[in-house]
Amino acid sequence: MDFKTEVPIYKQIVDICFAKIRTGEWTCKIQSVRELALELTVNPRTILRAYDYLQNENIIAPKRGMGMFLTNGAYTKVIDILKQEFLHDNLEEMFYKMDLLDIDIEEVVEIYKKRKEK
Repeated sequence: MDFKTEVPIYKQIVDICFAKIRTGEWTCKIQSVRELALELTVNPRTILRAYDYLQNENIIAPKRGMGMFLTNGAYTKVIDILKQEFLHDNLEEMFYKMDLLDIDIEEVVEIYKKRKEK
């Protein structure tokens, strides 16, 4: 956890949860709020906020008396969210810098193709 960054703590926790899903650490049942709060040494309310986000995105869902579980298609939903964040945040910045440096998109495409061939 980086408490000095402008990224809200709950969003950093969401990113950690996304990583646990992408790497297969979480495949069905996920950690309880208390367990994750202890692991990350943060307030359980902050974990709840992150879990609320994950529920709103239909990535996790509660099972009465059993805890929180990944929904069907959770992995795909996480990848879709991360792709959209990348396209919105990273590419905007990259395009801005390309304009400043007068870099043509064909140059980038050529570098990308060479990278893919390796």
